Amino acid sequence: MTAGAFHSRPLTEAEIEVALAGLPGWVHTDHALVKVVEFPSFEDAICFVMHAASEAEALDHHPEWTNCHRRLQLRLTTHAAGGVVTRLDLELARRMQALLPDADIQPV
Repeated sequence: MTAGAFHSRPLTEAEIEVALAGLPGWVHTDHALVKVVEFPSFEDAICFVMHAASEAEALDHHPEWTNCHRRLQLRLTTHAAGGVVTRLDLELARRMQALLPDADIQPV
């Protein structure tokens, strides 16, 4: 199995459940990892997006996200694997989670 195939293998529900235990506020819904957060300001939300974009580029794995003022919805799924959660989604979620200043944001 190639490295790409390893990363694009769909994860089982059990694998996702175990991983989500270490990702506060993230949920598995509609074949994706999803988190909605509200930042102190619009500027804070966009700063997060800019930093998260660098992580996404490093992994060559790009999120779906929606921003409305201070609120940001993050949605991670691997389209190349048929729109399911893979190790790439988990890795990007971990990297995004590490960028979130826990004390300053509110999960929605």
